Amino acid sequence: SPSPSPPSPPNTTNENEIQEVDDETPPPKTPPPTKKLKRLKIFPRINNLLAEAAETKRTDKLQAKKDTYENSIPPSEKANYVALDCEMVGIGAEGKQSALARVSVTDWAGATLLDTFVQVPDKVTDFRTFVSGVRAKDIRIGSAAMELHACRRKVGGILNGKVLVGHALKNDFAALMLNHPKLDVRDTARYKPFMRTSGRGGGKLRPRRLRDLAKEHLDLDLQMEGEEHSSVDDAKATMMLYKLVRGKWEKEAEGVVAEKLRRSGKR
Repeated sequence: SPSPSPPSPPNTTNENEIQEVDDETPPPKTPPPTKKLKRLKIFPRINNLLAEAAETKRTDKLQAKKDTYENSIPPSEKANYVALDCEMVGIGAEGKQSALARVSVTDWAGATLLDTFVQVPDKVTDFRTFVSGVRAKDIRIGSAAMELHACRRKVGGILNGKVLVGHALKNDFAALMLNHPKLDVRDTARYKPFMRTSGRGGGKLRPRRLRDLAKEHLDLDLQMEGEEHSSVDDAKATMMLYKLVRGKWEKEAEGVVAEKLRRSGKR
């Protein structure tokens, strides 16, 4: 029979020796401290500073010129000017016919002389709220909205004897069922320097949008896409546009009057 296997040698390793081996394990390395990045200071370029200074000087000079011109006009003359703008809603089967729903009148300085919603006697089929800002609650009977004929009388009284400023005023006149002496109308949609050329050779003049004129000449954001219009803001903008060119415009108006008098034999 096979001889038995010799017994395994006894484990002579001491527990203390095992502990000593474990204690010799090197400690984890501590990562070096991260360096704080210094923020670089960005200084404006000298050319940019000079350009900004030049623009500020130009703007201040223009403003001073405007102020001087404004102060040269006596208050009694400024009182002769008012600006008008209306908002309309749609009536009829498809809402394409316009009806007066809000009217605003401002003075030379932009103060509001009248701003009221107007009751619409016909059924409104399109409130055009996204543009007009008018809602059903604004013009219903029993609200603060003025009755149409009372509004017409009120507006007619304000405009009487005044030089009227506005944009595309024929639409406002149609909605109000009013007219105004042609020689006392200053329509920024019909003033030639504010119009754009079109057609072959640029022989035709077309009106431009009020918001485009306001942005170009006044650096004013008006009638922005997706925003409701404000007849008060529009009236103020037309007066501001008029004041930019008043001197030249009035000389042209005087020339028209003189020519009419000449043709009529009164001069």
